[in-house]
Amino acid sequence: MNTTILFTIISLSAVGGISAVILYFVAQKFKVFEDPRIDLVTEALPAANCGGCGYPGCRGLAEAMVKSDDLSPFFCPVGGNAVMATVAKILGKEVTAKEPLVAVIRCSGSLAKRPRLNEYDGAATCTIVSSLYSGETGCQYGCHGLGDCVTVCKFDAIYMDKETGLPVVIDEKCTACGACVKACPNKIIELRKKFAKDRKIFVSCVNKDKGGIAKKACEVACIGCGKCVKVCPHDAITLENFLAYIDPNKCKLCRKCVEECPTNAILEINFPPRKIKDETGGNTEQVKSSEKE
Repeated sequence: MNTTILFTIISLSAVGGISAVILYFVAQKFKVFEDPRIDLVTEALPAANCGGCGYPGCRGLAEAMVKSDDLSPFFCPVGGNAVMATVAKILGKEVTAKEPLVAVIRCSGSLAKRPRLNEYDGAATCTIVSSLYSGETGCQYGCHGLGDCVTVCKFDAIYMDKETGLPVVIDEKCTACGACVKACPNKIIELRKKFAKDRKIFVSCVNKDKGGIAKKACEVACIGCGKCVKVCPHDAITLENFLAYIDPNKCKLCRKCVEECPTNAILEINFPPRKIKDETGGNTEQVKSSEKE
């Protein structure tokens, strides 16, 4: 009996030892070498893991950059040009600085300017509302006001304004990670070029209905009249599907389109006050650019 037990123990030990040796050689044969620079690049990245770069976390981006010969397809929106310069130094590669972007809310249909026609009583997310019906107003394209964009932002860079019912972006905190853009089912949030002093000019409307229908649904809707297109000296504005769009790469912030828009659908933000002559042509009075918001 004791001999049987001893034999069993010896046999199992021998099998275990042989298996360990086999596994060791198999592991050595198929061992995957990981470039130590991946750890260095990962440490240089901001560890936000926001996905704004298009990769699953900062390490995913680090691996892709280390394996690539060209850094031009890659960009960390949170770290910006400074972090990318550090990565380029680590990898001994060149990188071109990119213009910073900022999230912009392309809807001015506040509670006062876009009357509610019904009241939704269900799960409070924009995604669910958008999949069920066109929303509480006559504009099926506008903001639902339930804050999906706020929920996904990891940087507290966006909040819901209780008075207007619309999201507001805090430019200083926005990293242009794009999470809010992806979360919005109506695609009213756009990443646009960040001009000096956070100045912006854009069409704050995405309504593609004809002019009369759009105007009835929202006081500040774009009616597709085309006046802004005609007055723009830089060919920065296009008109498609009854909706004007200002190309941030062509726009020179001249503000001529803002004055021409009959519905105040074009916003000018963070500009100095305008000076307008009075009826006598003498003294001037100042008008804040934010009045069109």
